[in-house]
Amino acid sequence: MADTMNGLKRTCGCGEVLKAGQTVTVGGYVDTVRNKGGIIFIVLRDRTGLVQLTFNETTDREVFEKASSCHSEYVLLAKGEVRERESINDKIATGHFEIFVDDLRILAKAQTPPFEIVDNTNTNEELRLKYRYLDLRRRPLTENIIRRSKIAKVARDYFYENGFIEIETPMLIKSTPEGARDYLVPSRVHPGSFYALPQSPQMYKQLLMVAGFERYIQIARCFRDEDLRADRQPEFTQIDLEMSFVDVDDILEMAEGLVKRLFKEVLDTDIPTPLPRMTYTEAMERFGSDKPDTRFGMEITDISDIVKDCGFGVFTSAIENGGSVRAITAKNSASVFTRKEIDKLIEYVKGIGAKGLAYVRWVDDVPSCSFSKFMGEGELDKILTAVGAEKGDVVFICADKNSVVLPTLGALRLKTAKQLGIVPEGQFNFLWITKFPFFEWNEETQHWDAMHHPFTMPMDECLQYLDTAPEKVFAKAFDLVLNGTELSSGSIRITDYELQQKMFEKLGLTDEEIEAKFGFLVEAYKYGAAPHGGMGIGLDRLAMIMCGADSLKDVTAFPKVQNASELMSNAPAEVDKESLDILGITVIDSE
Repeated sequence: MADTMNGLKRTCGCGEVLKAGQTVTVGGYVDTVRNKGGIIFIVLRDRTGLVQLTFNETTDREVFEKASSCHSEYVLLAKGEVRERESINDKIATGHFEIFVDDLRILAKAQTPPFEIVDNTNTNEELRLKYRYLDLRRRPLTENIIRRSKIAKVARDYFYENGFIEIETPMLIKSTPEGARDYLVPSRVHPGSFYALPQSPQMYKQLLMVAGFERYIQIARCFRDEDLRADRQPEFTQIDLEMSFVDVDDILEMAEGLVKRLFKEVLDTDIPTPLPRMTYTEAMERFGSDKPDTRFGMEITDISDIVKDCGFGVFTSAIENGGSVRAITAKNSASVFTRKEIDKLIEYVKGIGAKGLAYVRWVDDVPSCSFSKFMGEGELDKILTAVGAEKGDVVFICADKNSVVLPTLGALRLKTAKQLGIVPEGQFNFLWITKFPFFEWNEETQHWDAMHHPFTMPMDECLQYLDTAPEKVFAKAFDLVLNGTELSSGSIRITDYELQQKMFEKLGLTDEEIEAKFGFLVEAYKYGAAPHGGMGIGLDRLAMIMCGADSLKDVTAFPKVQNASELMSNAPAEVDKESLDILGITVIDSE
């Protein structure tokens, strides 16, 4: 049988043993055991760190025998005197000290784990997620989860100090369109009706402004039924805020204060403010993305004017059809991007919607050019000069509609930069993207859709174009980007009832659809609403970057995998027929 604590209580964490001469009691999991016969060293681990327990010939025999029986992941409680170590271990915080144990309790024995619990592991992710509670014992994951908790605490403290009120909004809500599929929850009390899990607290936080709370904050759980990737999970957390009697600058300044506070308190890093700003149009033109990574160059160059009269039909036809010809230059990359590698990149851009990719690879004195036979005298030199290319560089050129060219080169820019290893580590480049288009053209429906949500306020000077030129209407919308990752999206909201109705009309919504989807919010505006706006900052993505992690799974305690399942508990799972019958649900075999 296992020992009991029997009055012995932990006095400090393993990682807090930093002073010789004191008597301490520590508890934790056995990390490693080294039994050298007459002396035993056990490294004990808890969430605060590691400490070495020492047993030798002066140790009580019963205690020594207990120590010799210990194996990895046993749970121990140990009391003893802290002494300075003879052999110092600078790799751990307590490496100058050890505990000479005089009382040892084995509180729980452990089977051999299905994988070794070490900081750097080669164990496949699927196995580790199946035994996530063991995976979380690994130091990197433990530290990530603790850091995420600190981020949430600092955020709360900051907003409390700035007059915000924390208010919980419902988890079971009415299904509303927010850009992704809802997770639906059947109602037993109302057969045939469903709640939705919130994709965000959007309408509720706006209603809280109508209610007069003026400053709302919530660490809000949100849900989206969409395909997963490294920076996306079906359930996620937002630092969600809304403010009354404000305009764009007020919200951005409040968020910048949070960023500055978070990085100083959590990472001891100074973030200079105000943060740089860039319009959506400029970001797309320069980087081919509305969430550009500005830690490296390789910006897009428009060479349409240079090639508009050349003999290459791919270029000239793109321009004649209202598109453009643009390029990026990968400096000092000719040795990396061989013809074989360039062929792979051509297939890559075809896979994301481009028709192809022209290139210039400058290895020898005369550049190798995929379209050289169509170039007249001096035309290639003009292109190389315009894009700043030199010997050793590779130039990639795309010609098509701007809606194809810009995102293609934007994606190619990121991919080639990663292959070249030119993205600096340990650098935090924040950027506000502002002045988003209000509408975006939907090729499938041949209709204008709202780029954000339909409650976003158009810029004052654009209201005149609502009826005549939707493409000229820009929104009081903004995103916060960090190192090429979108951290947040926000806007000033429409609070004028008539303007809101007009925006719904421009989006093609009927009165019935408006009532069914947004009726209670629109009704609220009839009773007066203070001007307001807000944003939601992705806590998971922020933690991922601040922890230097590669995936949201590394900062989420119990994450989902690609098919939205949770391997440890085998969720989602079938339920019994009786439970379905109560809900009036029949499952149809999809096969």
